[in-house]
Amino acid sequence: MATNPGLFTEWPWKKLGNFKYLVLAPWVAHGAYLAATKGWREADLGYLAIMPSLILRLLHNQTWITISRLQNARSRRQIVDRGIEFEQVDRERNWDDQIILSGILLYLGALYLPGGQHLPLWRADGALLIALLHAGPVELLYYWLHRALHHHFLYTRYHSHHHASIVTEPITSVIHPFAELVAYEVLFSIPLITCALTGMASIIAFEMYVIYIDFMNNMGHCNFELVPSWLFKWFPPLKCLMYTPSFHSLHHTQFRTNYSLFMPFYDYIYNTMDKSSDTLYEKSLKGKEEEVDVVHLTHLTSLQSIYHMRPGFAEYASKPFASKWYMRMMWPVSWLSMVLTWTYGSSFTVERNVMKKLRMQSWAIPRYSFHYGLTWEKEAINNLIEKAICEADKKGAKVVSLGLLNQAHNLNENGELYLQKYPNLRVRLVDGTSLAAAVVVNSISQSTDQVVLVGKVSKVARAVATALCKKNVKVIMTNKQDYHFLKPNIPEDAAENLVFSKTGTAKVWLIGEGLDASEQFKAHKRTQFIPYSQFPPRMVRKDSCTYLTTPAMAVPKTLQNVHSCENWLPRRVMSAWRIAGMVHALEGWNEHECGDIVLDMEKVWSAAILHGFRPVSQV
Repeated sequence: MATNPGLFTEWPWKKLGNFKYLVLAPWVAHGAYLAATKGWREADLGYLAIMPSLILRLLHNQTWITISRLQNARSRRQIVDRGIEFEQVDRERNWDDQIILSGILLYLGALYLPGGQHLPLWRADGALLIALLHAGPVELLYYWLHRALHHHFLYTRYHSHHHASIVTEPITSVIHPFAELVAYEVLFSIPLITCALTGMASIIAFEMYVIYIDFMNNMGHCNFELVPSWLFKWFPPLKCLMYTPSFHSLHHTQFRTNYSLFMPFYDYIYNTMDKSSDTLYEKSLKGKEEEVDVVHLTHLTSLQSIYHMRPGFAEYASKPFASKWYMRMMWPVSWLSMVLTWTYGSSFTVERNVMKKLRMQSWAIPRYSFHYGLTWEKEAINNLIEKAICEADKKGAKVVSLGLLNQAHNLNENGELYLQKYPNLRVRLVDGTSLAAAVVVNSISQSTDQVVLVGKVSKVARAVATALCKKNVKVIMTNKQDYHFLKPNIPEDAAENLVFSKTGTAKVWLIGEGLDASEQFKAHKRTQFIPYSQFPPRMVRKDSCTYLTTPAMAVPKTLQNVHSCENWLPRRVMSAWRIAGMVHALEGWNEHECGDIVLDMEKVWSAAILHGFRPVSQV
């Protein structure tokens, strides 16, 4: 929202929410009717092509979003070395409104504009006219409109909404109040209307112009430099005809320079070119070496999780992961992405964060959760993890934290396999058991004198049971085999607090993976279920029972560039396994935590609290 919103700031279809595309329904239905009754040869091909064109633009923009986020996660050619937060994601979630507005105007033009009906596929003279009109009137009028929008009166009422994004993403280019975007649409329609009125319009020329505008808008708002220098050396005048991401980035950081749309020519003429434009371009193009202190290794979970990752759909990733019906409709794309990731030979960077002087990255192993259960995939997955660890070690990382199933005991014995193979690793391997167990223990009320422990007995479950037994809390197990397995791990002076009983009556249940739904119904009403597993349990109790999230903590404000949710966790909440790696690096601890090694839970918990991490219940 602008600082002091003016007239016609809100979009007319805002109240429709996700159903806003219904405003295009009458024209789409009309086009389908014409195609069905007149046939494709007699129907107006230009009119029918509008909807496919809008879909193509959506895909085009999403491609830019994904490429930009992947590139910025690696930070090699980043222009502005700052992060973005959830506020920017929420502000830019309506980036497709501009496409809907364009669709409405195109439909109206195809129906009522003289010369806008039954367009030929191609006319070279029309394409040339569009290019000339854009380079002349459009660019010139935009330059002066843009300067006017920076006047205090218009800036506070409209343009400040766009400039709220200091660090730009491709979709930032179309984030404007409704009235402002209408003004831009009027400008961009000048070449199209002129072509139609002069009888030189064509479908391909119109589409090329629209794609050109989207391409330049998206490219100019990327926060990394991608225009090669050889282009300007090969054709020096191009420097006046095409801007670069670094050129426009200066407009978002300096505000009073580089006003041009796509052609810096007018900034040269009117002396508003930022003097540091060339220097920033060269500096951004050279890039810099990747520096990382902490690497968190994660992986894809369900087939739909590919869309929830930060390079996927920004709005979807900014909320806790939940299966959506419209995502299920995209199953062919989901399966294709699974095949592509399956063939990808190394991990890829999906997120980059900074906390104080600590630089962190999240790398995803290109496998889904179900792959980890396949026997024949075990060696391939271990090779991928091993390759990632060695790469992190080579880059000088201090810590690698193993998230989700990357530390599964049946896969690599909680990371012990890699220490055996590389005993001289400089990077520390952390499976996060101590912090995850500490989160579970500190989630239990101090007045609790007994708990029920059910589900697969993992390394975290052993640590939790040991800590609770030492505190004289009775830990009841309903599975006899698991009880006999866990009993030897409890110190002798506290072993009597681990008991076996087929009927647990405690009001707190600690639950892990492999827990049947029928087992949950054995709990009494108002039971509190606390997971100790990496993955959330299936919530089958709809009565007064409550479920806590998987072991996690809220992150401090000093942790920057957080604008996506970690899997199913709320905003600015991260898994204990991931936070454990950060704490390990912040404290400068030199020991590994993997295999059978468990660090002092109290020490790890106190360190996490000291660095600003908080229990989720306190947020």
